[in-house]
Amino acid sequence: MHWLYLFIAIICEVCGTTSMKLSNGFSQLLPSVLIFVFYALSFTFVTLALKTLPVGLTYAVWSAVGTALITAIGVIWFGEGMNTLKAVSLMLIILGVAGLQFSQEHMK
Repeated sequence: MHWLYLFIAIICEVCGTTSMKLSNGFSQLLPSVLIFVFYALSFTFVTLALKTLPVGLTYAVWSAVGTALITAIGVIWFGEGMNTLKAVSLMLIILGVAGLQFSQEHMK
C-alpha cells in the first residue's frame, strides 16, 4: 500500500506543478486554487508512504519521478525543448534513484 501512496503523491505533485504553470502567475483562479489542493494531497500521501518506506528513498523517488513526468509534460504539452543534455540528465536522476533503492536492499 505504501508504494501506491507514493504513486498517488507523485501524480498529485505533478498536477500541482502543472497547475502552477497554468495559473499564469496566480492570475487564473482555478489553476491557482488547484496548486494548493494538489500539493496538500501530495504531502498527505507522501506522509502516509513514509509510515513504511525510508525517508531518503521516498523523497528520491518522489522528486525524481516527478521531475521526469514534469519534464515530459513541459516538452509535450507546453512545447519546451528536449535536447541531449536534458535527456542524459534525466537518465542520471533515474539511475541515482535506482542506486538508492539497490543500496537499501543490500542493507537488509
